[in-house]
Amino acid sequence: MVSMEYREFVGLDRKVSVIGFGVWTVASDWWGVKDDELRKRLLIRAADEGINFFDTADVYGDGYGEEILKKVFGKRLQDFVIATKVGYNFYDYKRDGHREHPQDFSENYVRKALENSLRRLGVETIDLYQLHNPKLHHIKDEVIELLEKLKEEGKIRAYGGALGPDIGWVKEGKTLIEKGVLNIQIIYSILEQEPANTFFEIGREKGAKFIVRVPHASGLLDGTADANTTFSPGDHRSFRKKDWMERAWSVVKNLNLTEKVKGMTIGQIAIAFCLSEPSVTTVLPNFTKEEEITEWTKAAGKKLSDDIIKEAKKIYYERLHQYVVMRES
Repeated sequence: MVSMEYREFVGLDRKVSVIGFGVWTVASDWWGVKDDELRKRLLIRAADEGINFFDTADVYGDGYGEEILKKVFGKRLQDFVIATKVGYNFYDYKRDGHREHPQDFSENYVRKALENSLRRLGVETIDLYQLHNPKLHHIKDEVIELLEKLKEEGKIRAYGGALGPDIGWVKEGKTLIEKGVLNIQIIYSILEQEPANTFFEIGREKGAKFIVRVPHASGLLDGTADANTTFSPGDHRSFRKKDWMERAWSVVKNLNLTEKVKGMTIGQIAIAFCLSEPSVTTVLPNFTKEEEITEWTKAAGKKLSDDIIKEAKKIYYERLHQYVVMRES
């Protein structure tokens, strides 16, 4: 029997599964699943396990990250909550390696991109429309006003902002929340707790909700990586420095969570830690195998003790936080 927990976003009347599906892993050639049949099976298994939230972006696979949802689910897509993103102009520019596309948040570009997203998804309205990695100079009143207009026109139901790439963007997150953009996507895990904890504190007064990605810290918290793991140049995780991998892995070993939390795998514990923050609406693990979906969705509804959470926070600030390099504009 499927046992899933559901939480709320700001501006949506439908609750979403606390574990969502990040479509990145089945749409990109940077990393993840490249076999089309497996991609399809993963999406279907996720729905079967109670996942009703799918997070994609127009730039994933140059549109394929949206097309695949329509291809796999068809009219059933209306039964789910679909989030996509806007901001990278992949129509007029080709990507140079992992370098970002030029960004454009002008009304003309956003409206054109939105119509293309609606067409690729085969829907009339997008549930959650996110500004994709906006820099501080992009977060202007006229951009927020445009999102409000798109809501009034029935093109989108709610909006938000996804911070990135990588970790940081503190000014961007603060500014979005201050301007009333209250659905925010961030990186957060036992091993990368800032600036997420700062955003949680700021967001509480405004009622902000958060989407968490990278809960397993590139494999260190799901058993697929350790201090000696190296990533190939074509893998988006190759930005991880060896010294960080070693320090982070030493924290994993020191916490020894699978011995302290009985009946849960390290991957489930990592997700449960993220969900211990009440303002986190949903967590996006990187699903690449069907068995991962079965395992990690079982973290829904599981609780960690206050002592475990306090210990994880304490060791992060003592042994990892000082080495974090925050990205900024």
